Amino acid sequence: MATMKQVAEQAGVSTTTVSHVINNTRVVSEDVRARVQAVIEQLRYVPSAVARSLKNDRTHTLGMMVPNNSNPYFAEVIRGIEDAAFKLGYNIILCNSYDDPGKQVAYIRVLMEKRIDGLILVSSGTDPELSRFLAGDRIPVVLVDREISGVAADFIESDHEQGGYMGAKYLLQLGHRAIACVAGPEKLLTSRERVAGYRRALDEAGVAFRPEWLLHSDFTSAGGHQAFRQLLALPRRPSAIFASNDLMAMGGICAASEAGVAIPAQLSVLGYDDIALAAYSNPPLTSIGQPKQEMGALTARILLERMLDPGLPLRRELLRPALVVRKSTAPFTG
Repeated sequence: MATMKQVAEQAGVSTTTVSHVINNTRVVSEDVRARVQAVIEQLRYVPSAVARSLKNDRTHTLGMMVPNNSNPYFAEVIRGIEDAAFKLGYNIILCNSYDDPGKQVAYIRVLMEKRIDGLILVSSGTDPELSRFLAGDRIPVVLVDREISGVAADFIESDHEQGGYMGAKYLLQLGHRAIACVAGPEKLLTSRERVAGYRRALDEAGVAFRPEWLLHSDFTSAGGHQAFRQLLALPRRPSAIFASNDLMAMGGICAASEAGVAIPAQLSVLGYDDIALAAYSNPPLTSIGQPKQEMGALTARILLERMLDPGLPLRRELLRPALVVRKSTAPFTG
């Protein structure tokens, strides 16, 4: 790999001049600039981002931590953030914690060592060490989707309680009264908020909550498949199931097919997130859509504003979900 010294020697200038050409920190004559740039291209010299950051105190790099980017929801949020950041001149280093609170602390330390300018964090759960680490105000942070106790940071989320309410209310409007809920992990506030919305809709309609119709699982197709199998094996099975994410709903549709239960004729299924795959499931999945692109763009913009002015008041942005009706739900026929 070529070095700045080699560029300087071949161009017949000092390393200081090469640095000024790269960083635009001093006026350099056009012929010298052209000569240096020609050698840079010839040698394929790549300036060290770390070295430049030591001089400029900026790497134009953002760190992002998510629980699992194999989940299409997070992949779509990441794309929104990456698109917005790239337009603003920033690159993203992405890390996956795989739902391990301890691993996310280790990765955040690595990101700090890379001298990132800011951090976007979708937490994998509560961890005292993470709270202590971020509470030190070492770097601008924006939290997405999940708050962290003891960490004062800008926070962006979709209204999960309202989304749960909208989903259950839609199924009630279709005439269903036996509505089960396959929720996410009980330890996650987002999961609990969606369940709270589901229960609020039932209460509002005067429909009794049945504890055996509420199951918690992880946000995976396998988790949804297992939970639907349990619900469909009950002596009195539900006529509709509200799953807390689309992957669980898709796994559940597979379980229903295996059990010989037709969707939506015998069972209505509603998901959450409205990932791109939802439109191509069989049948196409009705879902509560989260504003993923808007969330991504807003996250990048707020983080950059925080980096430019750390003294700004903290922001809390609550984005509204929307019902997307497809063919996995139908009126209750008895």
